[in-house]
Amino acid sequence: MNVRRLLALPVLAALLTGCGIRATQVPTDFGAAPSRVPCSLTEPDITAQSSHGVPVQVFLLCGASLVTVDRSVRVPDGTADARRRVIVAQGLLDQLAQTPSAGEKAAGYTTQVRGGMAVSGPRPKDPEDALRLSTAPGRLTSYALAQIVCTFSDSAAAEGDGSVILGGPGDEPLRRYECTDDVRSQPGTTKPPSSVIPPS
Repeated sequence: MNVRRLLALPVLAALLTGCGIRATQVPTDFGAAPSRVPCSLTEPDITAQSSHGVPVQVFLLCGASLVTVDRSVRVPDGTADARRRVIVAQGLLDQLAQTPSAGEKAAGYTTQVRGGMAVSGPRPKDPEDALRLSTAPGRLTSYALAQIVCTFSDSAAAEGDGSVILGGPGDEPLRRYECTDDVRSQPGTTKPPSSVIPPS
């Protein structure tokens, strides 16, 4: 009797396979529930934006990279181009120094730009597109400098080619900075490429 049962097992297995029924392992542990993807806002954070002003984007830090978020900067109507550049640059600095909103914090956004920094236009012998920060660029952290350079380069504060001429309050030479893919992906280890602007 036992022999007959043993012989019947292969036949039963073959019949089940022929009917499309296969032995499977059913998972019983699906793990933790999925959480919000880091550096991803599920929807625009209106608490971090103003309903008035010129739409702009600023670069915040998330993980080890720079990512853009939407902001706005107020510029009075009829402002001359030279003055407009300074107003936009100051507005961008203020937005960079602003504490990220609750939604942005939850997604992992941070900033290394400190509040209280001011920007002014060119001195008499500076190129007309130069911007001078109240803190010398060389004294900023690599993260803060990358945030500022990439934010400025993607705005009305930049030159036509996207480069930015920055200086400090002292007599240090002005430098032309660029925001590259490497800077955006590794702002902590890759400084914005720059070159000295010869004095006029």
